[in-house]
This record gives sequence, C-alpha cells and structure tokens, in this order.
Amino acid sequence: MDKAMLTGAPIIGLNDSGGARIQEGVDSLGGYADVFQRNVLASGVIPQLSLVMGPCAGGAVYSPAMTDFIFMVKSTSYMFVTGPNVVKTVTHEEINEEDLGGARVHNSKSGVAHRAFDNDIVALQRTREILDFLPSSNASAPPVVRNDDPKDRLIPALDIMIPPDPSISYDMMSIITKVVDNRHFFEIMPDFAKNIIVGFARLDGHTVGIVANQPKHSAGCLDIDSSTKGARFVRFCDAFNIPIVTFVDVPGFLPGTAQEYGGIIRHGAKLLFAYAEATVPKITVITRKAYGGAYDVMSSKHLRGDVNYAWPNAEIAVMGARGAVEIIFRGQEVEKRVAEYTERFSNPFTAAARGFLDDVITPSTTRRRIIADLHSLKNKSLKNPWKKHDNLPL
Repeated sequence: MDKAMLTGAPIIGLNDSGGARIQEGVDSLGGYADVFQRNVLASGVIPQLSLVMGPCAGGAVYSPAMTDFIFMVKSTSYMFVTGPNVVKTVTHEEINEEDLGGARVHNSKSGVAHRAFDNDIVALQRTREILDFLPSSNASAPPVVRNDDPKDRLIPALDIMIPPDPSISYDMMSIITKVVDNRHFFEIMPDFAKNIIVGFARLDGHTVGIVANQPKHSAGCLDIDSSTKGARFVRFCDAFNIPIVTFVDVPGFLPGTAQEYGGIIRHGAKLLFAYAEATVPKITVITRKAYGGAYDVMSSKHLRGDVNYAWPNAEIAVMGARGAVEIIFRGQEVEKRVAEYTERFSNPFTAAARGFLDDVITPSTTRRRIIADLHSLKNKSLKNPWKKHDNLPL
C-alpha cells in the first residue's frame, strides 16, 4: 500500500478473512490498524477497490469499508462485524450468515457494497472493466478510449422520450444509454436507492461520471439513501478528475416522518455539499422537472454548475402547479389558476431569462452539446479556499 501511494497505482484488495486470530491478541489488532491507516491516507490519492470473495468478518470489514468500491460474490461472500453466533447470544436473534451479511443484503439493504456478481471470475472481469474508466491516481487524467461512436450523433428518440403527462414515469436509464458512447454504462450500486442512478460512461472516449434521478422509482424523489449514494459518488469523481454529467427529473425530497426522523435534512445536505465543493467540470440537463430544494441540490447553476441545460418541456419551480395553487389560492378557481401558474412558472424559460440555464436545447442534440462542452471545459481550473479539511455533515 505504501508503494502504491508512492508510485500512483490503484490498490485492489482480495478479501477472504475470518477476522482477528484470537491467539495473537493485540498483535492482530495492531495489524488491522496499520492497514486501516493506509486506507485513510490513500483515500482520494489512488483508487481503492475491494473484492469480498469469501468471509470478511470482525475488524476485517473496516478496510473494505474505507475503500472506494466493494464488489461481492453471490452466495459465497459475506461481511459482518459480529457473526450469527454472537448475534444469537446478545440479541437472541436466529439468523444465518447469508441473511446477516451476504451479497444480497449489502447490495440492496445496507448499501455497504457496490456490486454483486455470480462468481469470482466475473467479479475479477468486472474489476478490470471499472479500472478502465479510472485514472491511476489523483495526479493523472482518466484514460481516453477512442471508439467509433460519432461525437455529433443526433438521437431523435429523445425528442419523444418524455411522456406528455407529468404523472407518468419513464426509464431514465434509456436516456443515459442513448447518450453515452456505444450504450456502455457501468452502473454503481444498481440495487440500492434505485431512485438515483450513478455510474461511469464515456463521451467521445473520455470518462464521465453520470448522476441521474430515476422516475421509475419513488418518482425520482431524493431520500436519505439516494442522497448518500449520490454524494459519495460525486466526491469520488471530484477526487479523481472525472467530469460529472447530471440528468435531472426530481419532484423534491421524499416527505414523511420516516425520512424526517431518519435525518433527511442532514443526509440531503451531503449531496448538496458534494456538488457545491466539486471543482471538476459539471454539466446538467433537466429533462422534465426540477422542484424545490432538490432543484438546487442537483448540480444547479447556483452550485457552480458549468453548463446547465433544460429540455423544452422542463418545469423549474418551487413546487408543482396544483400544489402551489392549492396553497396560494386556497382551492379557489383551481383549474384556471393551475393553467396560469403552469404558463408563467412551470417552464424553463423563466430560469433561462435569469441566467440560471445556459440554454433550452432540443433533446436530440443532447449528446452533441455535452461533448462540445466537455471539450471546452477540459482545461478548467478551479480551487476551493485553503482548509485543513471540510466538515461534511456526516
């Protein structure tokens, strides 16, 4: 690990550990801490990937936990701080290793892991695939992989992609795959917080990080899990010089006592913080709606977004037309007022007139516009004020 940091090479950890050897006492604990310290020092300096290919228990789990990505193997790998026997002794719960810390649990419930694969070979192959997107260190640029996908390719299907009824969902993934090179998108955490999509792709051969709301799940609302998932990914991209492209269709933050009691204010602030502090090129496309505080959070112009676009039917407002009218006019002449509100506020031109959007674009030109902007921003240089470190709302 020391040599990797010295030479600027990524670290890949293959984990198959039952935890500390009891008979070695504090020596084994000291060995853990030596590794943990290097994980921390290497964070943001070189990419760190962990493959959990067997048991990973006790203190051993904390090294993968501090790396950038964790890949697990289905049915044969598991991670937990305390095993089923200890859980049974302390809490009297009967549970097996798979249900306590298997690949399914950590990929869909806890959010600890980022992908799960069928066997060791596939896990190794996909590790090679993600490394193709990443730079060797924070001092180098991401690799460029040339391909035969024209950079000025128009996508007519995008012009009819968005349903005319705002209450009807659509698949944001289909927009992403149409825009990126050769429809190749490496998704991160596909089974956790499905209302936000994050992952790596290429545009004109250059690596980009994609962040997008997913209307198919929870209408694309931001919640605790999606905010944390998005924030971690944005900070990784910023640490390793990877431009961020954001596709926005967000009706706001998910309401309810469960979210409020769970700390949605604090967790939502993580995503806001991540976008605001990022200094890499940031390009944003609002595909349908951007309401309330979620508009600000999703890489808006106010958070130093470099280029912000909207499609012609996008709606940018404090809230949806009907909800706003119900509050402002207390239920009087609702249909008439909704039409007036929609015409006046629920369109992208008001924001564009104030300079909060750079342009309202034809959807089919989205790929061409983003690639042109990425080329113009390739030499972007922006520095934040000096500080020992920030105080992210963890």
